[in-house]
Amino acid sequence: MAMVTDILLQAVLILVSLVMFLALHNIPQKLYAKFRYRNRAQVQSKRHFVLGAQLLARARSANSRSAATPLAKEALAEAERSIELDPKDAAAHILKALVLDFQGFKSSAIDSIDAALSPLAVKSLTEKERGDALFKRAELKIAMPRRGKVDSALADLGEAVALSPDNARAFCLLGECYEVKKMEAEARKAYEDALRIEPELGVAQQGLDRLSS
Repeated sequence: MAMVTDILLQAVLILVSLVMFLALHNIPQKLYAKFRYRNRAQVQSKRHFVLGAQLLARARSANSRSAATPLAKEALAEAERSIELDPKDAAAHILKALVLDFQGFKSSAIDSIDAALSPLAVKSLTEKERGDALFKRAELKIAMPRRGKVDSALADLGEAVALSPDNARAFCLLGECYEVKKMEAEARKAYEDALRIEPELGVAQQGLDRLSS
């Protein structure tokens, strides 16, 4: 019994010493201040993200390139501000990629998608969002004049349709890649899957018609 009492007394003394140490070094206040700053930064980051998305939408619907260009530049600046405040938010990296793609900078857009899918940021995405990001990266790769782009795109698309199985456009692009690889059975199935999701998707139907001719 005496031994148990001694152990309990030592535990209490250690706990008291720890509390005194933390109080002496102002650690709880520092942790709270750090958490508050992090939360404030995230809120500000989201504001910049929303503004950037709105600007990109306006740029896409602009009547002329001259009207769209400054809106796209502003959208890119907002995306970069969002990333600076919260680099772990994949959505801001994806927004930056979409703006860069709109501006015609596809290689830089791929880099931004890579950042969104990096270990630092990918945890902020749902499985469907990750699948959609992989589809976008594959789409950008296909548009680039690179060797081996089809194989690289196929890898992304295979994962994309597994994570986002309702993305008809991803299945359609998968079919096109299989066509290039002369994998007709796989291409046919991909087009059929695309039409199952979106029966009016003309590009998928055209793919099936090509394979049947």
